[in-house]
Amino acid sequence: MLPRGAVLLAVLALLVSGSAASAGSDAVALAGAPGIGDPYFPLDGNGGIDVRSYDVHDAYRFSSRRLEGWTTLRLRTTERLSSFDLDFLLPVQSVHLSTGRSTFRRPSRHELTIVPRHPIAAGTRVRVRVAYAGHPGRVAWGGESNWVANDSEALSLNEPHMAAWWFPSNDHPLDKARMDLHITVPRTQQVVAGGRLVGVHRSSRRATYHWRAGAMATYLAFFVAGRFDVRHGRQHGLPYYLAVSRDLPLGQRRAAMRGLLRTPGIVHWLSGHLGRYPFSRTGGVVTSLNPGFALETQTRPTYPEGVSRLLMVHELAHQWFGDSVSVHHWQDIWLNEGFATFMEQLWIEDHGGPSTATWLEESFHGSTADSSFWQLPVADPGPDDLFDWAVYERGAMTLAALRHRIGRDDFAHLLKAWTSRHRHAHGTTAQFEALATSISRQSLASFFDAWLVQPTRPADTVANGL
Repeated sequence: MLPRGAVLLAVLALLVSGSAASAGSDAVALAGAPGIGDPYFPLDGNGGIDVRSYDVHDAYRFSSRRLEGWTTLRLRTTERLSSFDLDFLLPVQSVHLSTGRSTFRRPSRHELTIVPRHPIAAGTRVRVRVAYAGHPGRVAWGGESNWVANDSEALSLNEPHMAAWWFPSNDHPLDKARMDLHITVPRTQQVVAGGRLVGVHRSSRRATYHWRAGAMATYLAFFVAGRFDVRHGRQHGLPYYLAVSRDLPLGQRRAAMRGLLRTPGIVHWLSGHLGRYPFSRTGGVVTSLNPGFALETQTRPTYPEGVSRLLMVHELAHQWFGDSVSVHHWQDIWLNEGFATFMEQLWIEDHGGPSTATWLEESFHGSTADSSFWQLPVADPGPDDLFDWAVYERGAMTLAALRHRIGRDDFAHLLKAWTSRHRHAHGTTAQFEALATSISRQSLASFFDAWLVQPTRPADTVANGL
């Protein structure tokens, strides 16, 4: 039992603290951060939200190259929010929240800030509907002009940024979400995207294609609109859907389709090395437009104008490295590009060409120690050098050297363990090094430091896998 004076003091303290908590209840509502925390791209993604799905309804007019539509995002708040951001570049017409009235503002060209009338509690499931219209081909941001189109074809394709040109999103690989794409074009045109073609609704003048895909990073969502030759079927137990632009010359179209028909076989070979294919279907699309690169758009890589076996091996390997196991932050891009490039060399070895060890030795001695090739720190290349050739080549060389250092059996185990343990999730360089160390039972810190961190050529030693 407390003395009476102590009881009075305790009651007074309780009243004061309760009053302060009540007065501060609105103060704990936060403005969601305008970025998810990636040091390379501070405005990519957003804080305070976890998007669960996107339902995109876009209509594209070739005559004016104007895109208009609306997107419904289903998200969950991860903290008590007074406002939150989405990444988007087109003019916005309206925003509606399932939680009640809201307003919106554009603090910068890239950010759409949504302000609910009342703060939203953490853990609340919210539907956000954003309507918009604009000309994506006229939009530039961060030095990028990513929309590619002509009078008969349009392509939404780029990395690491593309979604903001055609739908509002939480634009970073850390927040994967399910995708439903409803793309409307003139009736004479077709639309190809990732995932499964759910259906096509045609009116007298227009056609709406509905594509559905499982959780993916926003930059891996895409569509290409135009006229296509299409082949689909099933091989090795996996459905495939292939499309080639009819704007290509006939001979080029036929060659492209012959190339795409290798897709199921390549996926089957990759599965033998990397474990079960991570998605329910596969395929590819060849466009007549040329953005300057191919991209591992999820389930259906996009190739400009044509394909080769090694290009297909590279982009299909990305279905494991990049699409299923995604980067945690963009500085770990070598985990995508180095791995896909290494699988090219493993394909060559498995199909009668030089071994990965031979390729490694030739590549290592092909550049002098003072070459700029060795000066980029592959594990942290910086935002301007994400796709520098050294990231691809030296990333692949690191894996070839690791295979030599720990042995083929442990390395084969490592690849499958990596893709299995991080399936449909994310991975970092530190996590890969830890897994390699655990499987090989070797200390590999100096090996990874030499290959990925130091801006110099690794010493030509057995310890470095040479």
